[in-house]
Amino acid sequence: MWHFISEHISQATGQFFNCQRAEPVSGGDTHKSFIIRDETHRYFVKTRRYDDTQQLQHEAEGLDALAETNSIQVPQVICQGVTKNEEPYMEYLVLCYKRFVDPQPTDYFQLGEMLAKLHAVNARTSYGWPHDNFIGASVQTNGRSASWADFFAEKRIGSMLERLIANNIWRISDNEAQDLIEYTRRLLSLHQPHPSLLHGDLWHGNIGFSKKGPVIFDPAVYVGDAETDLAMAELFGGFPESFFEGYSSHTSLEKNYQQRKPIYQLYHILNHGLLFGAHYIVQAKQIIDDIKRTKYA
Repeated sequence: MWHFISEHISQATGQFFNCQRAEPVSGGDTHKSFIIRDETHRYFVKTRRYDDTQQLQHEAEGLDALAETNSIQVPQVICQGVTKNEEPYMEYLVLCYKRFVDPQPTDYFQLGEMLAKLHAVNARTSYGWPHDNFIGASVQTNGRSASWADFFAEKRIGSMLERLIANNIWRISDNEAQDLIEYTRRLLSLHQPHPSLLHGDLWHGNIGFSKKGPVIFDPAVYVGDAETDLAMAELFGGFPESFFEGYSSHTSLEKNYQQRKPIYQLYHILNHGLLFGAHYIVQAKQIIDDIKRTKYA
């Protein structure tokens, strides 16, 4: 495997590379991670047994899309592919190696500024993504829509509910699920935000800090409401107030963000319910109860 990957790195970079050491490192439940090196180069590599999901290809596509905005630092994709010199075939993703350091007091403020610049890029005219991709180990349903309310109700909340029901994780009737989808649609019906390229899974474990500044990785990209990234950042903590101050210094939050926030967080809680079970279903039910007690403008 490493010989095959070494040849691909050499072709992609135009510099000869021969893996002399592959050191396993922690990170990720759906793949194995390594730092590989020769005498002069180091790369970060993810590998997983090949299947038709092509998860690492989707990750590479997301990183490339973020990098193209020139707004925020991501690990550079060196190459991605599937080994064919031995069985089982392995899918791999090679990234430039980033050495992370402890953040300085101003780093989270800068991260907020960079995220706001990403969201402000004016290059999209509809919501969604050309095809499905992944959020963690879960399929993230996409497609394109001209209506943000329709997209979020159907492709985010509806898609998760459908899978929770199909997997007998949440015993909610089809009628109850449809009622929640329609309720979500009505709550967002007057909100048509700027179509922003999103990280999509912005929790604390998917950010780091190098000597060159903040870095984001492991994206679940799609085009949608910038507020969804902020809602995710608030959901599991780990982001200090300076992060949100940095964001607000560049882009003011729109009216009623605090009311929309629980709807956006619900998507991630439902996904965690799909992956990890009952505890998150209890939390999801509480969020739904809170949403239904809130009046939206």
